[in-house]
Amino acid sequence: MSLQEEIKIRRTFAIISHPDAGKTTITEQLLKFGGAIREAGTVKARKSGNFAKSDWMDIEKERGISVTSSVMQFDYAGKRVNILDTPGHEDFSEDTYRTLMAVDAAVMVIDSAKGIETQTKKLFQVVKHRHIPVFTFINKLDRDGLEPLDLLSELEDILGISSVPMNWPIGMGKNFQGLYDFDNERIEVYQPADGERYVPFSEVGGHTLSKNPFYEQAVEDAELLRDAGNEFDKKAVLAGELTPVFFGSALTSFGVQTFLETFLKFAPEPGKHKTIDDVEIDPMNPDFSGFVFKIQANMDPKHRDRIAFVRIVSGKFERGMSVNLLRTGKQVKLSNVTQFMADTRENVQNAVAGDIIGVYDTGTYQVGDTLATGKLKTAFEPLPTFTPEIFVKVSARNVMKQKSFQKGIEQLVQEGAVQLYRTYTTNEILLGAVGQLQFEVFKDRMEREYNAEIIMTPLGNKTVRWINPAELDEKMSSSRNILARDRFDHPLFLFENDFAMRWFIDKYPDVRLFTEFNV
Repeated sequence: MSLQEEIKIRRTFAIISHPDAGKTTITEQLLKFGGAIREAGTVKARKSGNFAKSDWMDIEKERGISVTSSVMQFDYAGKRVNILDTPGHEDFSEDTYRTLMAVDAAVMVIDSAKGIETQTKKLFQVVKHRHIPVFTFINKLDRDGLEPLDLLSELEDILGISSVPMNWPIGMGKNFQGLYDFDNERIEVYQPADGERYVPFSEVGGHTLSKNPFYEQAVEDAELLRDAGNEFDKKAVLAGELTPVFFGSALTSFGVQTFLETFLKFAPEPGKHKTIDDVEIDPMNPDFSGFVFKIQANMDPKHRDRIAFVRIVSGKFERGMSVNLLRTGKQVKLSNVTQFMADTRENVQNAVAGDIIGVYDTGTYQVGDTLATGKLKTAFEPLPTFTPEIFVKVSARNVMKQKSFQKGIEQLVQEGAVQLYRTYTTNEILLGAVGQLQFEVFKDRMEREYNAEIIMTPLGNKTVRWINPAELDEKMSSSRNILARDRFDHPLFLFENDFAMRWFIDKYPDVRLFTEFNV
């Protein structure tokens, strides 16, 4: 198979949702259909030890939530599928936002009983900003939920995107009978008594379902949608202007295979990515290029490893190749490289544009790094960063464990989930995050992965502003504006609140403050 043919069969997408909408469950079902796992283990089955395949951390297994993005790959219907399962909890949105920079499409999972929820709305805005095609799976049809027409209205009213249903529910909750499948012109029967799961429209007349009032209502709705609804338009889908909508139940695996097959038929192949000087890099360019969108420590705690996740943008990776690390201008050799099936991985000899690879990292890489061969001399567009809002002071409970403590701080901070600061004169360690749960995960991982118990003292909300070192006077610091350094030694203030910041600006009108280091 030629390089161009290999690239064209790649389908790389992220699954996004509000917590508990069923995102991890549908991921498991997709993996099952792809032959990657034998049995889908849901987060509901923690007592049996049957954990979600995309949740590999101990804290994820115990709490039944995803707190880090996972990468999984399988083949299906002639396509090479790369799924990125993302955390739904808003405290981990930074990880999710970066992951969305590495995909070509998104699957949005919605709970049919709750409709569009807060985190779904936030994540959709990122998808919309990047013009990423989004496919919608409305989940939990086997439970009572909102009216299907109301759910479609929410997509347009709340998210501002037009929708086109690819199938339609026949009843809901206890009365759920199946799906009226427009795209395949068939009925998918929920609990087929006669073994016929798929009934072509032409044969429905002889099926018991045809005399069911819920079926009659579905046909009526279908005719209404055909007359008054949006028509399917592949160009509008690929432009992110129209979302195909699928109904189903991920827990019972109903409607998931139909969704997967239809999604792969219409989802985009790997697309172009822009550099900081606005040049678009075509995936078919034979020169290898890619960017680091995530760093994860201790995926294998026995080996204290660190993996840099790289989205390949163009060309082909071959094991042992040397690439330019544009940030440093140095060459690095890619010899220990893996691909993923959640918590398992295997060494990979080659991969192409659209694939996600894991590069073993000894501290060489940073999130946002560009790797390239050939003529590419400018980095890809920067990944989104978030200024922390809440802060804690951190110290080792046992002074004899300082080495483990310092190593844990260094490695976990490099992942980008929490930000490291040090007080300017006393060098005390401060951590910032966008959500409290990040601190809980950090504490848990320090204890489990580095055997370092920590004391965490809350500092509350702070407003962060950087300052030009040439304009800094240490006497400017006070209890209401803590003077600190970021991990690159740039000076900044942590203001107690906006009032304290305005007071500072009035007192030092010639001093400039920045929302990021800008000197």
